[in-house]
Amino acid sequence: MNASRSVAAALFLLAILPHAFAQRVSAIDAARSEVRFSGKQMGVSADGRFGRIAAQIEFDAAKPAAGRVRVEVDLNSVDIGATEVNTEVKRKPWFHVAAFPTAIFESTALRAMGGARYEADGRISIKGHSRDVVVPFTVRQQGRDVVFEGSFTLLRLQFGVGDGVWKDTDTVSNEVQVRFKLVGAAVK
Repeated sequence: MNASRSVAAALFLLAILPHAFAQRVSAIDAARSEVRFSGKQMGVSADGRFGRIAAQIEFDAAKPAAGRVRVEVDLNSVDIGATEVNTEVKRKPWFHVAAFPTAIFESTALRAMGGARYEADGRISIKGHSRDVVVPFTVRQQGRDVVFEGSFTLLRLQFGVGDGVWKDTDTVSNEVQVRFKLVGAAVK
């Protein structure tokens, strides 16, 4: 009898856990947060990351529609693993960081998808081009932290990333997988 009560209590806690933390996120811990990307160059996987990001997130698991998200990525902080490549992707055919130093995502709507899964409708702006996107993500509480994780695919040519000869998708794939982990301190 005690075992069945324990199982029932555990199932109840699991059912309400995503709604047990209804708070704002005061600030994103940039040192523990990350935005990574991967694509293919000549059929070989190429991965990178951005070292500097900033985000403002207001999130309540019980009322996700009232939340909002804004993430800014410093494109100068790109790291693909080689100094020459890092320098090249900052130039005009790629990110053109001299004119467009920041990529921005801003939500227009958040909604629950069941469990700890959510979606954010929003706009991403890169290199002077903006596109509507849907970003699936999960949310979990980890001690005092709230962790947002997700991934989505961008088409780089929609943002003018890889102009000129780099438009050839046989050389560099158009699809870029973006993965993120944002760690914030919860405020009750």
